[in-house]
Amino acid sequence: MTDNNQTCAAGQASVPYMTCLIHVLEQWLGVEQLEDYLNFASHLLWVFTPLILLILPYFTIFLLYLTVVFLHIYKRKNVLKEAYSHNLWDGARKTVATLWDGHAAVWHGYEVHGMEKIPEGPALIIFYHGAIPIDFYYFMAKIFIHKGRTCRVVADHFVFKIPGFSLLLDVFCALHGPREKCVEILRSGHLLAISPGGVREALLSDETYSIIWGNRKGFAQVAIDAQVPIIPMFTQNIREGFRSLGGTRLFKWLYEKFRYPFAPMYGGFPVKLRTFLGDPIPYDPKITAEELAEKTKNALQALIDKHQRIPGNIRSALLDRFHSEQKAD
Repeated sequence: MTDNNQTCAAGQASVPYMTCLIHVLEQWLGVEQLEDYLNFASHLLWVFTPLILLILPYFTIFLLYLTVVFLHIYKRKNVLKEAYSHNLWDGARKTVATLWDGHAAVWHGYEVHGMEKIPEGPALIIFYHGAIPIDFYYFMAKIFIHKGRTCRVVADHFVFKIPGFSLLLDVFCALHGPREKCVEILRSGHLLAISPGGVREALLSDETYSIIWGNRKGFAQVAIDAQVPIIPMFTQNIREGFRSLGGTRLFKWLYEKFRYPFAPMYGGFPVKLRTFLGDPIPYDPKITAEELAEKTKNALQALIDKHQRIPGNIRSALLDRFHSEQKAD
């Protein structure tokens, strides 16, 4: 090592700069073979990075189950109070909302733009479905914390079959339908959220942020029957936080065959997430369900075009944490 340092000190051009730098660091740190340590660390990073990327999406599922465990504990603790209180679960909802809001702020620097567009009365919120709709969990937390309201949501049937999720779905007022139930909820003055793309959009859409609704227009008929406005909602970079392999031929076939999301996901990247609420589409008794569905789709597409970089880029989405621009030019 002494010979190498002397060679570096002599400034011979035959010795690479990085080699000299490594030898200087070895001498300064008092260790030998620093280059071997660095190579070993690089190898470990190469080996474990894929594992980390596969594990992070399931950390979200872990948080959901942690929420379920908390709700069960809360239920047992307050079982005697249930007969005396109509708001037994408000404390639990607020605690869980605070937990998710904290996670949103720390991991994604989460923001909501356009909260003032949500009326005091009922409204139907139509949103783009990411690979994991973690943005909607964050949005529900914001709504409950800042407005004291629970936003009901229509969930896919498979969600109700996930072991242990029944209490979570009950407490946060998730429902599978039918259309009449959705109309009833809106007529009662509540907020209701629907993603017309659902699981299909979650699996098959990608960093191009294509809206995959097919011919679905039931949500539009719900809004017409309930005579409520529709508010489009989109979250910037949601596809960069988590990505799905559902668009591959095998997993697409599995979904079409069994109607169950078998596709693996990867990600959990701490990208910047911003949820944008569009201008409300008011109730119009003269419009048909087909026309309203198309109008809503165009409004959602306008939010994507305005706020989302196409195609999405994970590196750029990470850098969005450090500046305030909402979309790169």
